[in-house]
Amino acid sequence: MNQPTLLRDQQTTRILTQFSQSAPLVHCMTNDVVQGFTANVLLAAGASPAMVIDPQEAAEFSAVASGLLINVGTLTQRRGQAMRAAVIAANQHQRP
Repeated sequence: MNQPTLLRDQQTTRILTQFSQSAPLVHCMTNDVVQGFTANVLLAAGASPAMVIDPQEAAEFSAVASGLLINVGTLTQRRGQAMRAAVIAANQHQRP
């Protein structure tokens, strides 16, 4: 298994500064348990989280958001369809 590369303090500081200065709009598709926590962490980091889970809206929103965050958690069929649509749209528009 590959282990993630650890960032040095200077790298972390630079990345977090760039992140907060860009104030990204992050499309978050998480399970209900962690929605509030995820939103609060992103807000604290300077991002604008949006929890869009409707399948039609998810695809449209992923095309304009700065990035897409998915936490599968407790997956339902409807939420799975929305996540798939969001991933496809994000990839088509070259969003991370």
